[in-house]
Amino acid sequence: MAQSERALDLPARDEHDDEPEVAAALTKAKAATGMLPNMYRYMANVPGLLDTYLTGYDAFRSSSGFSPAQQETVLLVISRVNGCTYCMAAHSAVADMAGVPSEVTDAIRAGDTIPDPELHALAEFTRVMVERRGLPTEADLTAFTNAGYHQEAVLQIVLAIAVKTISNYTNHLCHTEVDDVFATRSWSDPNHHDG
Repeated sequence: MAQSERALDLPARDEHDDEPEVAAALTKAKAATGMLPNMYRYMANVPGLLDTYLTGYDAFRSSSGFSPAQQETVLLVISRVNGCTYCMAAHSAVADMAGVPSEVTDAIRAGDTIPDPELHALAEFTRVMVERRGLPTEADLTAFTNAGYHQEAVLQIVLAIAVKTISNYTNHLCHTEVDDVFATRSWSDPNHHDG
């Protein structure tokens, strides 16, 4: 992860926290996921941040119109561009659980061309949206729609960028440790050099 010079000095909270708002947010998150990811434990220091993340994430998952493979492509590409080791590990593991072909996930992780042309077009457009801060060229938009995507999908990618910005930046600032359940898909940012 392209880590900040110094991590925030905030605790990892849990569902038994003394602050009712923090405890409620984490109880709700744990009920929805069956676990309490380390990332949520740091986000809960600002319950509105965790709530905003979960609401946006759920909306993207349930209403984007993207297949599981398309969803993971978008989320992985954003996390890779942002250099988030935590989200790269987590979404790689989720992709594996969702049956996304490993050659797709591994290509994104390595920065290689995705073998599926439709997913490749989605990945490239997502990368452009992140790198150009939501300012694709007309040629970028045309290539995306010519690959079979509707213009509404562009706004779904904006939603995913918003959600992943929350998680990626939180993980950068808190130096979030990858949960054991995602550890088999740990990833290091080839563009980040310590020292």
